[in-house]
Amino acid sequence: MKNSLKVERAKKDITQAELANQIGISRQSINAIEKGKFVPSTLLALKLARYFETRVEDIFTLEEGE
Repeated sequence: MKNSLKVERAKKDITQAELANQIGISRQSINAIEKGKFVPSTLLALKLARYFETRVEDIFTLEEGE
């Protein structure tokens, strides 16, 4: 699954740690999501979308074959 989490963070000029604190997860989890090593739960994806005031589909997209 591709994501634009790093781009969204850059738009708000916040660090991984700041985002993690706002969402209630670890900085390592944010890092893993950005690198594509961790696929967030539906609840976490919704929290991220709400934080960035956008749709889940604008942050996360399925790649071919997924």
